[in-house]
Amino acid sequence: MPTAAQVASLYRISYQLTYIMLQPIYLICVDNRTRNIYILAGYDEEIKFQILPNGDLSDEPN
Repeated sequence: MPTAAQVASLYRISYQLTYIMLQPIYLICVDNRTRNIYILAGYDEEIKFQILPNGDLSDEPN
């Protein structure tokens, strides 16, 4: 289950991707091992995000 901070970040990122950048979102899932949320977006699936349990974005390469 995502944390409240992750849900807030997910909403912000989803809004920016779909309404501002006009990019499709293909996948949103939670890694049960790390509890991170993964987002795969973009017409060529080239946009990737990883939201940590504290709501911050991971800066490690995917």
